[in-house]
Amino acid sequence: MSQPPASPRLVNLPNGLTVLRLLLVPVFVVFLAIGGSAPDGARWRVAAFIVFAAASVTDLLDGELARRSGMITDFGKIADPIADKALTGSALIMLSVLGELPVWVTAVILVREVGVTLLRFWVIRHGVIPASRGGKAKTVLQMVAIGLYILPVHVGWVRPAVMGAAVLVTLVTGADYVIRAVRLRRGPADRPAGSDAEPARPAVSPSGESGTGE
Repeated sequence: MSQPPASPRLVNLPNGLTVLRLLLVPVFVVFLAIGGSAPDGARWRVAAFIVFAAASVTDLLDGELARRSGMITDFGKIADPIADKALTGSALIMLSVLGELPVWVTAVILVREVGVTLLRFWVIRHGVIPASRGGKAKTVLQMVAIGLYILPVHVGWVRPAVMGAAVLVTLVTGADYVIRAVRLRRGPADRPAGSDAEPARPAVSPSGESGTGE
């Protein structure tokens, strides 16, 4: 009689990267806050950018490593999306507090991110919505846009243009996520005849394919 597969260990590399990202968030916030007020603020802004970039890399790696190595844990399912939102949210809020990013931009992105997270848990018993290319593009655009605002360099129209693209993709992918979540919640029997929507896979994680594709 075959033995059931052993549960992955709580202490593993993907979870370590997630915890590292959470620990980097307050460091990033302090550096950016000092960079917005200190006489030598440029140095602190560069330091904040380095911390943000490092945390963003862990965001791209932890989910992928967990799936490929079979080290998906309940802790990772919960902590990964929290770490993602903490990093992005703290960056957007700080930039708005410093008067460098319109408050409405921060509000739109945060409402979308929190809403999608709530949708994950709303449909988790029915399955997991596969990550989309649009969701991954959204994450990359947000990271690049935030990074441009953090760096103490003048890039003219590039900052608002990239942030505008990030907001647009954020809204479009958010609407797509809502549609797919409703379809998954309704179930195959309630889908329109001839629908070519792929059935969702069994529930594995509320973060879907990865922390970068919602």
